[in-house]
Amino acid sequence: MNETLLAELFNGRKVAMARAVSIIEDRRRGWEALLAACHPRVGGARRIGITGPPGAGKSTLTTLLAEAYLAQGLRVGVVAVDPTSPFTGGALLGDRVRMERVALHENVFIRSMATRGSLGGLASATREVCDVLDASGVQRILVETVGVGQSELDIARLADTSAVVLVPESGDSIQTLKAGVMEIADLFVVNKADRPGADRLRNDIELMLGLRTGATMRDVPAHHGVDLKRLNPARVARDAAKANDEQSWTPPVLRTIGATGEGVPEFVDALERHFAYLEASGTLQRRRRARLRERVVEAVEQRLRTRLWRDAGTNEWLDGRIPALERGETTPLAEAEALIARAVADGTLTGPN
Repeated sequence: MNETLLAELFNGRKVAMARAVSIIEDRRRGWEALLAACHPRVGGARRIGITGPPGAGKSTLTTLLAEAYLAQGLRVGVVAVDPTSPFTGGALLGDRVRMERVALHENVFIRSMATRGSLGGLASATREVCDVLDASGVQRILVETVGVGQSELDIARLADTSAVVLVPESGDSIQTLKAGVMEIADLFVVNKADRPGADRLRNDIELMLGLRTGATMRDVPAHHGVDLKRLNPARVARDAAKANDEQSWTPPVLRTIGATGEGVPEFVDALERHFAYLEASGTLQRRRRARLRERVVEAVEQRLRTRLWRDAGTNEWLDGRIPALERGETTPLAEAEALIARAVADGTLTGPN
């Protein structure tokens, strides 16, 4: 590993950061050693995920958050993920254009990444790139996902705090009750809140939160003395989100107007309150431990898969079993077990990369 590159990276030099990110993203020679050198320095940055459907204003809000943190004297890293075309393999990587207001600031580093076919809303190397930025001394890492639907949930496994950005056109009230992306949010942001339907969307989300927590009927006495306000799930969720409880967290539903910056200070405050909850409740440590464990599992799966399918003998053996599969004499599951047993017996899975 280039010691000069590491020294400049750990001093926060932008050129070194860009080189290091390229090495990681392209899996160039020495990328594993680079990650190993960064690992002891990882953990100082707060990772904030910004996700939501296309056109919700994620890039605008990410820019406004970056400006707010820069105004506090913090160093900011932005990782903006753009979709890769399934036809040409190219990606526009246009988020940097949208963030031109902060792109040249000395304390901000912006990297656009293509998904390169990776599912889940992130690029395959996004986690590692965040580690590099973390090790370089960045204090806030903003990760903007591609426009997501209802199942792109990788951001929840990467970020300390996940914000789901929605707009009044995101769908009717039934959409707010669906599982998936609505369940990963640590806070919700109804952007473009000056448009018709924004208040209804906010109420629908709070209604969903109140119903899911089951708090509406909690401790309600039978028959007499019932406070009817407590029977409104949306009101219960709204009140719970305002409470400063260090041991529980109800996602707040915020209103913003990206074009004017309205609501952004409240957005920043909610992010700070959520991080304080994470630290006080021990949730931050549990999330980061789970993140490390998942990284190990992913690395094992990738290395085993690479060793297995790069082995010529394994591929020849599998090709030879296809006729039996076609005749119905065996099954894919049975052949998978046989292939694994063969690979273990001949050392394919324990040999060199």
